[in-house]
Amino acid sequence: MNAGEFSKWTSVVYLVAIALLYDNGILATGHWIGEGALLEKLNAARFWIHAIVTPLLVIFSIGTLREIGVTWAMNTWVTVLSVLYTIAAILIEIVFVTADLQLQVEKEYGVVSYSSAEPQSGPPIMILLITFAMLLVSGVLWKKTGWAVFFLGVVLMTIGGAVPFNVGSNAITNLFELIVLASLVWTKRRLIQGELYVKR
Repeated sequence: MNAGEFSKWTSVVYLVAIALLYDNGILATGHWIGEGALLEKLNAARFWIHAIVTPLLVIFSIGTLREIGVTWAMNTWVTVLSVLYTIAAILIEIVFVTADLQLQVEKEYGVVSYSSAEPQSGPPIMILLITFAMLLVSGVLWKKTGWAVFFLGVVLMTIGGAVPFNVGSNAITNLFELIVLASLVWTKRRLIQGELYVKR
């Protein structure tokens, strides 16, 4: 991969992957670290990383259309709107979730972590905004190129977040996260190889 590849919008998928690895890594090692200030700070970072990095999926989504040559996706107004939409999603999450975050220890399914002490009131606005944008754009990508993997990954992520699965562990949540990440990385790979293009 050349240096220019990292300047493309879709390369934010690497930051998303790193964030997901960090999130799951802290959850996996929480029982080894044990309760205390260190684990609390590491978990607080999970919330901040989530607030800042997850909205970048909007940038990734629009980036897929830019890279296959969809003209309107490269217009200045789309660029500005995409950036403002992403910033708005970040600010919403920070203002309503992370800024006044109070953590409490949580022990569930053998995992020791710190979660928000305040129960969530209403739907997760930031996630809804991002999911809407991803569904819309991945649908356009599917129509333009015939590549459905990105769209299906988002649909599965939506199902995983909306449908309660009583399986006695958090493994199902991790599975859906890995599925959507795999769909993003696979899509990125196809773009790098020049295998996604607008069908005439």
